[in-house]
Amino acid sequence: MEHIRVATYRLKSGATFSEIADAAKGGLLDSFRLEPGFLRYEVADLGDGELISISLWESRGAAEHGVALAREWVAENLAERVELQSNRVGDVAFTAG
Repeated sequence: MEHIRVATYRLKSGATFSEIADAAKGGLLDSFRLEPGFLRYEVADLGDGELISISLWESRGAAEHGVALAREWVAENLAERVELQSNRVGDVAFTAG
């Protein structure tokens, strides 16, 4: 069973979704790719200054590690531009394309 990590963030004053997405693509994604069990990563603009970060993992343990990794990476690289609103891990029932 795969596991998902879903985090929502609010942009701080002056920050843009594009700059956050570019930073995540050039940094957090690279960090995730080095982790065992990493499958996929997506970032989406929810509008009104909110964004969502979704990563898919092979196990709950890998997803939980992804939570810690993301928290650390955001604190070091984006703390001045985003604020974490929520961070959850869950079981994936199915994925369809």
